[in-house]
Amino acid sequence: MARAFVVVMDSVGIGGAADAHAFFNGDLPDTGANTLAHIAQACAAGKADIGRSGPLWMPNLDGLGLGRSVFLASGETAPGLMSEPVGLWGAASEVSAGKDTPSGHWELAGLPVPWDWHYFPNTENSFPSDLVAEVAKAAGSDGILGNCHAPGTAIIERLGAQHMRSGQPICYTSADSVFQIAAHEHSFGLDRLYQLCADIAPRLHAMKVGRVIARPFIGDAETGFTRTLNRKDYAITPPAPILTNWVQDAGRHVYAIGKIGDIFSMQGIDEVSKGADADLMADLSNLVDTAKDGSLTFANFVEFDSLYGHRRDIAGYGRALEWFDAAIGPILARLRADDIMLFTADHGNDPSWPGTDHTRERVPVLVAGKATKEIGIVQFADVAASIADHLNVPAQGPGRSFF
Repeated sequence: MARAFVVVMDSVGIGGAADAHAFFNGDLPDTGANTLAHIAQACAAGKADIGRSGPLWMPNLDGLGLGRSVFLASGETAPGLMSEPVGLWGAASEVSAGKDTPSGHWELAGLPVPWDWHYFPNTENSFPSDLVAEVAKAAGSDGILGNCHAPGTAIIERLGAQHMRSGQPICYTSADSVFQIAAHEHSFGLDRLYQLCADIAPRLHAMKVGRVIARPFIGDAETGFTRTLNRKDYAITPPAPILTNWVQDAGRHVYAIGKIGDIFSMQGIDEVSKGADADLMADLSNLVDTAKDGSLTFANFVEFDSLYGHRRDIAGYGRALEWFDAAIGPILARLRADDIMLFTADHGNDPSWPGTDHTRERVPVLVAGKATKEIGIVQFADVAASIADHLNVPAQGPGRSFF
């Protein structure tokens, strides 16, 4: 029985979003942002030679049509990505009014977001006083630290020692619809941090804030602070069935790799594995050999976004892309005759762009296991409809299969 693997390369956008002018990094619209093309251009120009060198080298995904998808989406070329495709390829546009993780993943799973997310636009004193008081009370502290927009690594470096002295949680946000809480795993306690996030999540979700995220860290002022892999997202539950529900309701097994379980609030998911991207690649490799007949595996590889996009590290992003492509090659070679593996993304995060936030872009759609075909510009929701078509399960929502 056919199996399907959906692999989200978090933030690997390919430019061209028709509405990019309506989305901003600070005062700058996202018009012209193109994560993959700009990385490839920097690599070809010798401007991304830290830990790597030369043009961007991604023969496996480019062989499926990655370079062609960049040009289709945006009209830009990605030097080094010029292969003749041997897979099904195209690009997808998003209709949800967000350039964030839940919006992208929900829509890829067949459910465009049916509301406007709530954001905290003020970069300082970002949260209303009654919310601050509620968080402090839930934490058992006399206040909170942060209350601002900030990169996660920078804010724990700045406030980590004060947090350990005071016991106050570090609360911060970004341009996304998110409320993040950083706390020390030992002095504050990991379970206490999780409980705090669980306690305040209903209030934030009622405001239509997409996620409350626990951001644990370790270390001290002398040796420095480091975020751990024990991040946990408390996301709004999708308000209607999504791809994972469709598959599970048809009696099939659903595997989640990475933060998929958190993004979908465990809706329609049977098994979850988490870890660093290298660990997740090992999990994906294992599931290609062991996943049940008729199953869906839905994976997210987040480090493109979290380690390199937000930090505007072009060379690091290029290294990550080349590592991913090299690791995926042997996995593709072991797909069964009736398997498919679909590669896509949830938004952009152009490391050459001013600011530190996501960028509004189209995303690639590449499929191994289907005949060579250009599908053109499709919708995010068409991904879910197509996976359901391949698995022969009933689909819901607005998407249409491109198979």
